[in-house]
Amino acid sequence: MSARTVTGLGRKFVTRWEGSRSRAYRCPAGKLTIGVGHLLTTSEREGGFVWLAGEPVSYARGLTPEQIDQLLAQDLADAEAAVAAAIEVELEPHELDALASFTFNLGAPRLRRSTLRRKLNAGDRESVPSELAKWVRAGGKVLRGLVRRREAEGRLFAMGAYL
Repeated sequence: MSARTVTGLGRKFVTRWEGSRSRAYRCPAGKLTIGVGHLLTTSEREGGFVWLAGEPVSYARGLTPEQIDQLLAQDLADAEAAVAAAIEVELEPHELDALASFTFNLGAPRLRRSTLRRKLNAGDRESVPSELAKWVRAGGKVLRGLVRRREAEGRLFAMGAYL
């Protein structure tokens, strides 16, 4: 059976790599971010609000842990949908978790255009870890943290290793 949503372990995996901050900060790529890796959109930056369950929530004084969890759930739902739209083969839960982490971090357009997607859809699961390992740059520079994250995502995809 194909996995449909990121598991609880998958959410913890993403949180471990992204970190969790109640106040807005600049990520290593220099983009304004809050919570667990939520990139603030132009309208969110200009308005000082994030949208949670269709309601605007000010982040000026920081987000509560519950709001951060809700924002992460929304963002992971977007990543799950992007994986479901791009990947045609059945995925095990740990495979979805790995690809959702990748997509959450880099965005759906990169997954859609990737050799990783083409190879996986052709049935070549073995190439996924090495394809993930190619995505380690931010701002044109190789980041050690991205190298480690892609290695962890590769292990998660191939072996179900969440650590």
